[in-house]
Amino acid sequence: MSALGKLQKLTHVMFILAILALCMLMILFPAETWQAGVRGLAIWWDVLFPSLFPFLVLSELLIGFGIVHFLGTLLNPLMRPIFRVPGSGGFVFAVSCASGYPTGAKLTAQLWEQKLVTREEGERLVAFTTSSDPIFMIGAVSVGFFHNVAIAPVLVASHYAAAFIVGLLMRFHGKGTDHSNKHSISESKVYPSHPNNIRKNKLKLAIESMHQARMADGRAFGELLRQAIASSLRLIIIVGGLVVFFSVIMELLVQTGWLGVLYHWTELGLVHAGLPPALSQSLVGGLFEVTLGAKEAGAAGASIPLMYKAAAAAFVLSWGGLSVHAQIMSILSNTPMRYGPFLLARVIHALIAPILVLLLWAPIMGTMDSPAFAPNIPNFTPFIYTPHWGTIVVTGLVTLGIVVFLLLICSLIISLFSNRHVKR
Repeated sequence: MSALGKLQKLTHVMFILAILALCMLMILFPAETWQAGVRGLAIWWDVLFPSLFPFLVLSELLIGFGIVHFLGTLLNPLMRPIFRVPGSGGFVFAVSCASGYPTGAKLTAQLWEQKLVTREEGERLVAFTTSSDPIFMIGAVSVGFFHNVAIAPVLVASHYAAAFIVGLLMRFHGKGTDHSNKHSISESKVYPSHPNNIRKNKLKLAIESMHQARMADGRAFGELLRQAIASSLRLIIIVGGLVVFFSVIMELLVQTGWLGVLYHWTELGLVHAGLPPALSQSLVGGLFEVTLGAKEAGAAGASIPLMYKAAAAAFVLSWGGLSVHAQIMSILSNTPMRYGPFLLARVIHALIAPILVLLLWAPIMGTMDSPAFAPNIPNFTPFIYTPHWGTIVVTGLVTLGIVVFLLLICSLIISLFSNRHVKR
């Protein structure tokens, strides 16, 4: 037997032993397992379901009607030179900003199925479109966990700025050109930046692309809606199962005391870095699950400066937790896209976001723990975050509209500048 075969056999045996150990722990701690499962289910139903399901269905409908092709044509002058992804990646980024992870990976997988992205383009796209949504960062983290809405601008700005930087860095991932890959559609037919289309009207070309995509799809609205709901429900159930599963694992690790070693190592690392060691619970918790890590960051000792607690929350939000990683892996398993580039991007994102929090703290917050551009609220009354489905959906739709509008404006400016340069 080869060395690779032995390694695979050993990995298989260790996986079976880990599953058996997990089953034994669930038997030894039945009450704790039940409570952890209920908490995970509550997170899924109260936060993830309303923030993901409507946008998954909406995205499927927009792809079926060719709206994604329409936006892709208009956004290509922006997305192609900056991030080395097709213009349709701008739509993926906008929806991901509105609904959070793992929407970006789901839409990227759909684009690959329609031959709108190559494998490497998809890996780049998943790398920087996997992000949290603003309603979670503002409502759950800032208000619910930190009881301080003033830190929301810092968290949101650092999170999305770090995602933009990750996109710039990941443009160097892969080969120097993607057009040799036959899985990618002919850009001369779709994108206005192609030399064959440089003289064509951009809006007319986008409308033609949308019409061609709709004709190629061919499904009636009723069938399109049925398939969109069915596909979205399958994904949302998988997401819910993984959230509950990792919630149980985290609780069992707490009950057995196995997290003590991780806490100790993390505390040593924080001490050497000159950071408060009490943040170890937040970082270790966020390693497994976003909500738990962000909650521990907000509940850290009052002696810890708020700036460092916000930086810990930014780390957790950018890393995503192993629960999100498992969701991404399950989505990418049906495509040739690899998990490795996504893992590298999460590490980079998690390192950059806290640094940006520290850099942006003084300009945004000023010398006080309140925004420099807003009136000080010294007696802010904390309250428990109780998400409302209507608020989540409306906020997501507004965010989607704003991001798409800004991307279109930037693409228009770049396109006008490029045309003027070509004329000269």
